[in-house]
Amino acid sequence: MAHSLGIGVVAGLVSALLIGVIVKATPLALILYLLAPLPILIVALGWSHRAGLVAAATGTLALCLASSPLRGLAFLVSTALPAWWLSYLALLGRPAPNGGPGLEWYPLGRLLAWVAVTASVALLLVVMLSSGDHAAYQERIRRIAQAVLQIQFQGLQEPGQEPGAAIPPESDLARLADRLAGLAPGIMAVTLTLLLSFYLWAAGRIVHLSGRLPRPWPDIPATAMPRRVLLGLALAGLLTQAPGYAGTFGVGLLGALSAALALQGLAAVHDRSRGRPGRTALLIGLYVLVFLTQGLAFVALSLFGLIDALLGLRRRPAEAPSP
Repeated sequence: MAHSLGIGVVAGLVSALLIGVIVKATPLALILYLLAPLPILIVALGWSHRAGLVAAATGTLALCLASSPLRGLAFLVSTALPAWWLSYLALLGRPAPNGGPGLEWYPLGRLLAWVAVTASVALLLVVMLSSGDHAAYQERIRRIAQAVLQIQFQGLQEPGQEPGAAIPPESDLARLADRLAGLAPGIMAVTLTLLLSFYLWAAGRIVHLSGRLPRPWPDIPATAMPRRVLLGLALAGLLTQAPGYAGTFGVGLLGALSAALALQGLAAVHDRSRGRPGRTALLIGLYVLVFLTQGLAFVALSLFGLIDALLGLRRRPAEAPSP
């Protein structure tokens, strides 16, 4: 126990260090910053969720002392607690029903749904910590959106045009900025959901290869969220109409669940194509399409995931060929 807790302390310090390097403002620093949740996930999956909790507390305390309490708290809600919580869920198990051998592990579909919920809650807490009241948040995100749009329009400027000629009138730019600002929580939640899913997969693979993962490696293409996640999708849609941070949370939750449905749609393609000729070419083409369309193909995958959740398109176990 003491050994695993000591490893948790080291993992927390490493995670805090990865967060701290962002001050260098280099591409390498950004990559290291993005890897900050991995040490906590690895120690929680490989040793115990208690070690992961120690890592979360250690990293938070280190950043509070080395930087500021606000930065430590932001690390806690955006990185440390999500990593610990998802690891805890991933290792939940109970005796197999009817006295069967082994354990029945927490289903991947439910874990994916929790990834989306965790991402949206973490995003809301970070927004509230960084902005205070909702009016200040709206003004801040609107300014960022307007600056991003100006950069984009400047990139469209043709040679020989007067500087700023490609930028639309101020009123039109303000309307576009307002729309982009309204979508911003959803866009950020999509990104965070995909990142958390990747972190969980990467940490699981590392721990599995080391032989320390308690649960057997799951059949990822079989991932399917429970149908009640669609109620969460409907609730998110209703919340988008609410004022203040409730509306912000609704937009974030809608984006996060859409990303989770896209991942389910991707899993469904992997599942339904097993054992079929041309499967490799199909999957390579799909991933290339997602990359070339800059994620727009994820909209189609989200719809496919939604249909899969509604109708249950997966094969029954007796039908499915071995991977």
